[in-house]
Amino acid sequence: MTADRSARRTPGAGSRVDWQTVLTDLEGEVLAAEETMAQGRAEEIAAWGRRTSDWVPPSALGPLPDDLRERAARLLQHQLAVAEALAERILRSQKQRDLAARMSYGPERPASYIDRAL
Repeated sequence: MTADRSARRTPGAGSRVDWQTVLTDLEGEVLAAEETMAQGRAEEIAAWGRRTSDWVPPSALGPLPDDLRERAARLLQHQLAVAEALAERILRSQKQRDLAARMSYGPERPASYIDRAL
C-alpha cells in the first residue's frame, strides 16, 4: 500500500473516515491476492510472496476508532489466512519445479516394460 492511497482524507470528517478508507484498501489487496491464487498464475503468486515491506499505518490517522476494531481484527485474520495459503502455494510450486527439473535433466534410463501375461 502506498502512503498516498492510505492517507486519503475527507475534509472535516475526522479519522474515522480515513481508517475506513485504509481498511477498504487493505481488504482490496487481500481480495486481489485471493483472485491471483484462484486464477493460478504462478508468476503473480510468486510476486505476492516476494513482497518484503510490512504495512505501516500512516501516522496522520491517529488510533484506530473503537467501532472499527472488529472489522480490523477480521481483516487481520483474513490476511493471515491468505498469507498462509500463498506460502503453501509457493512451496508446492517450488517442489513441482524441482521435481520437473530432476525428471527432465536426470540420466537417461532404459525403457521398462511390464509383462501383462504374468
